Amino acid sequence: MSAPPQQRPSTAQPAPKTWSRRTNPRATVVAGLLIAALGLLTGVAVGVGDYPLSPVEVVKAIFAGVDGGFASTVVLEWRMPRAVAAVAFGAALGVAGALFQTVTRNPLGSPDIIGFTTGSYTGVLIGVVLVGPSFLSTSIWAMIGGLATAAVVYVLAFRQGVQGFRLIIVGIGITAMLSSFNTYLLLQAQTEVAMAASIWAAGSLNLTEWSQVWPALILLGVLAPAVWFLARPLRQLELGDDSAKAHGVPVEPARMAIMAIGVALTAAVTAAAGPIAFIALAAPQVAARLMRTGGLPLFGSALVGGVLLLGADLIAQHVVPAAVPVGTVTVVIGGLYLIYVLAQQARRSA
Repeated sequence: MSAPPQQRPSTAQPAPKTWSRRTNPRATVVAGLLIAALGLLTGVAVGVGDYPLSPVEVVKAIFAGVDGGFASTVVLEWRMPRAVAAVAFGAALGVAGALFQTVTRNPLGSPDIIGFTTGSYTGVLIGVVLVGPSFLSTSIWAMIGGLATAAVVYVLAFRQGVQGFRLIIVGIGITAMLSSFNTYLLLQAQTEVAMAASIWAAGSLNLTEWSQVWPALILLGVLAPAVWFLARPLRQLELGDDSAKAHGVPVEPARMAIMAIGVALTAAVTAAAGPIAFIALAAPQVAARLMRTGGLPLFGSALVGGVLLLGADLIAQHVVPAAVPVGTVTVVIGGLYLIYVLAQQARRSA
């Protein structure tokens, strides 16, 4: 027998490394740009003001700590809490908006449109008028008000399950009723309390201190694992109730859990800064358009929410002629975005 022919060594080059199938290159790049934008805006937020500081002075003040002199006091005690609150609260509202818009399958299904933000504000007003102002009591009352409103809306919208459009319509009606009740509470309160509550109702980060920020950050940190745990059933619900059931997802319990987490995120922000409108409405849709993902990206919504709220707060502080609550700026931006969404839906239905 003849010897088998010798095989020539392969000259093929190894396959080049490519992106993982589970990785969206565009989403990764956009996330990196949004993180960079957050860092840039945070640097601007802690550096500009009546006592301007250069980037080098800001870095020195941060590393010097509380004993670094007046510059460290300005950065760490006066400006940093407000910047951190804007990023964290914007992220929380962005995630809450993504949760509700996914559940309702409607770009208008955000907690401020459905009424959960108003319900949290109602709870805070009850707490302030009856108990007296303190963050612990207002956070508890905000949570109670938001969850109670969510329960009422859910029960009224339930007809062999919850449909997104019905949930939105019921939520708008509850919002109108709660707004009238809030006005009644303000009329019954003492003048000082009513004036403070009215200013706070616009959604404001003015006079934000670490004593207000830390409890909210702790609560948001506790809710973050719950959001991660609900990410899988959330993606299944995007495919429809029948598909979710086929994959073993208990649809109504999952929907109730997602709504509860969304209300808790909204209530945490409302208790600390008041009802800040339209961030939850716009952030998920902007993130989806930037990242071009199949559904509403939770992490992307958090990043966009932080950028929007921090940017709006910078406009509220330094661009308009007189400083205004950040909620005033978000209402203007959100109103323009709402008109755009309604025009898009009208064009599609035509």
